Amino acid sequence: MELKKESMQILKEKSRAKSQVTFDEDFNVPDAKPDAGRLIQNKGRIIMDDVRLTDGKGILTGNLQVDILYVGEERGIVSSLTAKLPFEETLNLKDIINGDKMCLKWEIEDLTIRLIHSRKLNIKALVTFCATVDETEQIRLPVALDAEEVSVRKKTVRFLGLTVHKKDTLRIKDEYTIASNRPDIASLIWYTMDVRGLDLKPEENVVKARGELSVFVLYGAEDTEAPVQWLEYSLPFSGEVECPDCTEELIPLIEASVMHQSLEAKPDVDGEERILVSDVVLELDMKFFREEEYDLITDVYTPIRECVPEGKNEVLERLLVRNFSRCRISDRIQVKETQGKVLQLCHSQGKVKIDKTRIVENGVQADGVVMLKILYIIGNDDMPFYSMEAMIPFSHMVEARGIRQDSCYQLKAKLEQLSAAMADGNEIEIRATVGLELLAVAREPVFIIEKVEEKPLDMKKLQAMPGILVYMVKPGDELWDIARKYHTSIQEIRTINALKENQEPSPGTPLLVVKKVEGQIK
Repeated sequence: MELKKESMQILKEKSRAKSQVTFDEDFNVPDAKPDAGRLIQNKGRIIMDDVRLTDGKGILTGNLQVDILYVGEERGIVSSLTAKLPFEETLNLKDIINGDKMCLKWEIEDLTIRLIHSRKLNIKALVTFCATVDETEQIRLPVALDAEEVSVRKKTVRFLGLTVHKKDTLRIKDEYTIASNRPDIASLIWYTMDVRGLDLKPEENVVKARGELSVFVLYGAEDTEAPVQWLEYSLPFSGEVECPDCTEELIPLIEASVMHQSLEAKPDVDGEERILVSDVVLELDMKFFREEEYDLITDVYTPIRECVPEGKNEVLERLLVRNFSRCRISDRIQVKETQGKVLQLCHSQGKVKIDKTRIVENGVQADGVVMLKILYIIGNDDMPFYSMEAMIPFSHMVEARGIRQDSCYQLKAKLEQLSAAMADGNEIEIRATVGLELLAVAREPVFIIEKVEEKPLDMKKLQAMPGILVYMVKPGDELWDIARKYHTSIQEIRTINALKENQEPSPGTPLLVVKKVEGQIK
């Protein structure tokens, strides 16, 4: 008795670990930098130097890079400095071995800079690292049986199988020439870069990417009347990453994180520093799934032998819903602790943080905040630059019809659009769009038959059973169960009782049942 099987690849989580690293260090202002008078803004990012997996452990080494924008104590010179705080952290990852692949994510939960005095700063930060190690497994699903006089019970199922699991990088490099009415670039003081509206779609053997790179720059100019210039611009981009076996109908689950970013100035054809070169490298952790339909064998029997299915239980995933939703946010925030009226907004940036998600009727409710940093100038020629931080809460439901409390889901949020405008001298109007991408699945326990063991019938038990009887159909009965119980076949019952093909008798129907094996009992 041979089972015919079809292969399906699934992805299983082998191990998971989470760890937090705290930083509390004093940092001296480099000798080449002016004394610090007032801090304006800061930003932080993790730079990984090495990730090593040993038996049961993941060892992370790298730096927390902190960039600080400040106003000098004398003459109001706007300057910036960079501090690198090294770390080494060990994650306990059960059952991992050399050769396993780890997906590592991190988030800077808190970053606080305090001015101790003009030559010393205190940096406090909290960074959370989350690591997962996945492994692929081939599941062999029984879909047919090569044997005579054997009945099989089948169930049509749809499961998600892993088609592609690949890591790669996407490089976004572009140039921007500053307008002719602006002075040349003498030095770059400060910049921020954000990838917005990133759209990643699978196509034939490639993943197509498109989006927008939003850049803000503060730079020093040769013009002594306006020594500090700022500009903001957006560069649309498109690109692709090779991905063999990828097709358009696959279901993507892609995590994108910034590995590298830099901004440099270079001369134009006239030799003047007027071109800004932006360079961003994204790491893509790409998983692509395909929803396949199978006629799965769930049971086997024959009236002339005892069949014992042997196998194991697996938890397989079935797609419930994929949905993308946008939440539009509008609010006003007060400008606090200014030393004069706000004259102009220079730059606004933000990120989305989801605090809580929960399953509600026909959807997933997401509660979170948009965390904002706003750079502006006031009417003080000596120290005009100021910055403020704010949080705007939001609550939004992503529709997911049919989702249940025991369903599993992944919800990704990204800031697609952000604008800030002065409502009056002390109030800023914020408009933002948050994109929410939902993938929900149902996890179903399934018994996968690996083989069928055949045994001789218990003849004493068979002899004690009636050779012919009238059976009254009960609610929930199927011909399969009746035929198996009384050692006959479904076709035999249909023939004797003149039932149509695929017809199931209704409760209360009398059926004539004849034990098919009776003639073989001596």
